[in-house]
Amino acid sequence: MVDEIKNIFLAGIGSAAYTYEKASKLVDELVAKGKLTIDEGKDISQELRRNFKDKAKETSDKIIPLTKEDMKELLAEMNFVTRNELDEIENRLLKLENNQK
Repeated sequence: MVDEIKNIFLAGIGSAAYTYEKASKLVDELVAKGKLTIDEGKDISQELRRNFKDKAKETSDKIIPLTKEDMKELLAEMNFVTRNELDEIENRLLKLENNQK
């Protein structure tokens, strides 16, 4: 479960980095085509980098560690099955399979 949440977090970081990379490539292409001057391209790239770093810092400042109870509440709100519920379903399934033999 923790791995899944970690993967979701990493996917968010990856998509942000991908967006930054795509924006940088677009600026480079516009400079290459002559739509932007080299100085304008540098300014835009620096602004993109600054905005990206600011957003990353702002996001990391808001992250608070979750307690075990917080995690249980979050998973309950998301309707995740608990281990006990899964074991109960498995036992019921085994009983049904045994009754059909």
